Amino acid sequence: MTTGRLAVHGHFYQPDRRDPFSGDIPPDPTSAPAHDWTARVTDECYAPNAARGNFRHIGWDIGPALATWLRRYRPDVHDMIVAQDEGTNAIAVGYHHAILPLASMRDRRTEIRWGLRDFELRMGRRATGIWLPETAVDLATLRLCAEEGVRYTILAPWQAGTDGDLDTRRPYRVDVGEGRSLVVMFYDRGLSTAASFDPAATRNADEFVRTRVAPRLADPLPSGDAPLALIATDGELYGHHQPFRELFLARLTTWYGQVAGGPHLDVGSLGEMLVASGRPPLPAMTIHERTSWSCHHGILRWSAECPDAADARWKQPLRMALDRLAAGIDAVTERLVAPLGIDPWKARDGYVDVVSGYTTAGAYVARVLAGAGAHEAGGRRAHAPVAPADAARQEPAGRTATPAGRSHRAREARLLEELLAAQASRLSMFQSDAWFWDDPARSETLQALRFAAHAVRIVDWLAGSRLEEALVDDLAVLRSPSTALDGAALYRVALDEVGQPPFE
Repeated sequence: MTTGRLAVHGHFYQPDRRDPFSGDIPPDPTSAPAHDWTARVTDECYAPNAARGNFRHIGWDIGPALATWLRRYRPDVHDMIVAQDEGTNAIAVGYHHAILPLASMRDRRTEIRWGLRDFELRMGRRATGIWLPETAVDLATLRLCAEEGVRYTILAPWQAGTDGDLDTRRPYRVDVGEGRSLVVMFYDRGLSTAASFDPAATRNADEFVRTRVAPRLADPLPSGDAPLALIATDGELYGHHQPFRELFLARLTTWYGQVAGGPHLDVGSLGEMLVASGRPPLPAMTIHERTSWSCHHGILRWSAECPDAADARWKQPLRMALDRLAAGIDAVTERLVAPLGIDPWKARDGYVDVVSGYTTAGAYVARVLAGAGAHEAGGRRAHAPVAPADAARQEPAGRTATPAGRSHRAREARLLEELLAAQASRLSMFQSDAWFWDDPARSETLQALRFAAHAVRIVDWLAGSRLEEALVDDLAVLRSPSTALDGAALYRVALDEVGQPPFE
């Protein structure tokens, strides 16, 4: 009889490294011999784990930017991973890896909906679980997840609202209001920390089970049920952060049977374990709001002067600059879209099909406008602006003026395509990597600035606004601790690296 259950979850993620102006990924010499870091980590981690069938035996989520890259550049690896879902292994993840408690409610809803829709398009089924980026959480975010049909998520044990009565060997119910709840599994701190940060612990899977896993599962729960321990780590641990650890994972996750001197042990994914246990009544648990798994100061790492960085004074000004830019882009978007008779935010929520590569922008916009036309049949719509208000302003790279001879409907379609492309980049500029490290001069922050530039230049071109000027002024407040360059100078560097002109 099984008396112990071990679930393993890997969070597989790479930031979006595309040049948003060209759509291509620039070569990165630091990733040699690979073209870029996504390609290198694929060779070291994703491909060998897929080849060994490890995704078949663990729970996992895969960031949409990474999955989209794999589908385009390494379809063999992408398809092997997808085929190993088993109907319960994979869960969704917030689309752009933004810190959801720091986002507006509208952006949170879009990030969750995009993550769930990408999962459905990719996996061919609805997701029952979701990984919150950096496990950053508050009740409002959990409530949105529940409203979208999510049943469970994973959090760190220090995110539980308890003073000692948490048993991480079982799932809990977190009530989120309005009669809704989510199942939350708090991962095992000792096992997850050892797997992530102690290379000696993962040299021998058999020893790991005997000395670390078996003692955690030796005793039944007070209810008499079999205990369940969850190891949750970055997926890149298995082969990239620690070479050859895909071999450790393969051995660990194919262990079935008796542990010498210990309990019987079953290993699988959290989704598989939850399905197997049915829907029994779960004890209630609260959460510590605005917390995460990778910052013990709540979510300061992505918003303010967090002690995790030697000098984090740049983080809050960057957050404020991009928040202000997002608000400006949204206001202009609403004004330009109003004559089209559509809801821009509903249109944005559906645009994930384009960003994830499952339809074209032209086909999607045609469907949206057709729906607006059907809704307003028999009525009249005001004509939307379809050209830049200031013809002297420079068009963004890759953008060309709409020919005057095209139909008004074609011009409306072009306008909506451009605004949705701007919204996609405006969401991308909030990927968490931009704030994670110690210095805004790093490539991760420069990439966020490129997404910001791409979004704002489209909108300024369409509306004749001067949002980029305000962005540059706001960025000048922050300074790189290592280079002493201010944010405006870093913005120029970010653009120059992809051959884009500076703001004049």
